[in-house]
Amino acid sequence: MSVDAARVFVPDVHDSSGTVTSARARGWVLALMSFAAFMAALDVLVVTTALTTIQRSLGATAEQLGWTVNAYSLALAVSILAASALGDRFGRRRVLVGGLGLFAVSSAACALAPSIGLLIVARTVQGIGAATIMPISLTILSATFPADKRGKAIGIWGGLTGLAVAGGPLIGGAIVEGLAWQWIFWVNVVLGAVLIPLILRRVAESHGPRVRVDLPGIALVSAGSLGLVWALVRGNGSGWTSTEVLSALAGGAAALVAFVSWELRTRTPMMPMPYFRLRAFSAGNAAASFMTASLFGAVFLMAQFLQVVSGDSPLKTGLQLLPWTATPMVIAPLAGVLADRIGERWILTAGLTLQAIGLGSVALVAGPATPYLALMPGLLIAGVGISMAIPTVQNAVIGAVPPHAIGKASGTSNTFRQLGGVFGIALAIAVFTRTGDFTSPAGFTDGFSPALMVTAVLSLLGAGSAVLVPARRAQ
Repeated sequence: MSVDAARVFVPDVHDSSGTVTSARARGWVLALMSFAAFMAALDVLVVTTALTTIQRSLGATAEQLGWTVNAYSLALAVSILAASALGDRFGRRRVLVGGLGLFAVSSAACALAPSIGLLIVARTVQGIGAATIMPISLTILSATFPADKRGKAIGIWGGLTGLAVAGGPLIGGAIVEGLAWQWIFWVNVVLGAVLIPLILRRVAESHGPRVRVDLPGIALVSAGSLGLVWALVRGNGSGWTSTEVLSALAGGAAALVAFVSWELRTRTPMMPMPYFRLRAFSAGNAAASFMTASLFGAVFLMAQFLQVVSGDSPLKTGLQLLPWTATPMVIAPLAGVLADRIGERWILTAGLTLQAIGLGSVALVAGPATPYLALMPGLLIAGVGISMAIPTVQNAVIGAVPPHAIGKASGTSNTFRQLGGVFGIALAIAVFTRTGDFTSPAGFTDGFSPALMVTAVLSLLGAGSAVLVPARRAQ
């Protein structure tokens, strides 16, 4: 998006004192915050079509490939609420620039990583940088625009971040095929070098309420999530009754129980625990978590299936995923308009049910010799379903809380979605590695079909959660 394009949406206005507020300045903020968020959102799934190439280049196992995605998402999930508090306390522009710098440096480390272990470490740091970029860019944008123009600006920001997630597999495939897998990370270095000086020059510094950062809460939710994910990923290799796996499960569960207990007692919780008593808030977050678990797990599997089994190139793989990943650009706006008229419950329920049907049908027909045309109807059905679910689940969560709590509610929803994605990939890997491997198309399919069926079940669980969202009509 160019600055001139952004100005179309932000004509000059006058404030109460008669002073003209610069549309050009707001246009710069809109463009810079949108591009920053696009860069961070892109890296959630941009590596999926590069995973097969990375596996061959670095000799990675299925478990290690999962961690190249999950390390990023897990770090993003547990850091996103803390990043907002740091921006309010120390200056939003300052913390955003620091996050962009960290993101760019860690991206360079990813590109230079000589082993899969170092790549996973660098991806973890990259996720922390992304956790700074996503919420603070939105906060700066919201503070820059007046109320009557804020919705349209946030819509552009959200549209670009959604496009980044959906287009990640295609963009990653194009870069891997045209250059090399390392360039999916070098691009971030170039973008960071351009964005940082522009933000320092064009974006004013701002602060928010000085809230204490909930470090114990962050530590507990990080330990709990890591323990459960570690157990899922290592279960088949070490044995589900091994000391390693049982200790990880018990420790992770204990840490999450301690996290809930701490959040209920502390004066500065990272999550607004009282709002979980609201059915729309709790059911909406549950649906969001299952939705992302299903989506991320399925994208992780499909991107590799098309390369390992069908022998497609990374670019062709990205293109073949478009009937699934590109549908939000058409369906999501329509679903949002419909949700404003009839409420979110049944649109969200129908969307997650359709995604389950689509993924289940792909799992049933997939085989070593299955043509792509046999897979496409299922991908399209799943795409329509997820396109209905994405905008409505966010509306359900945000609509459940009073206006002053929207920021924290949005951060909580983002955390649940990212953690859902982490667990979805971990569960898909656990099922895949029990019966499948990378040695042959038949070996991969043996693990792929049951693992993809599990992602369909996760989507059905999300639909079950969506039914619990109270029916309501937008006023």
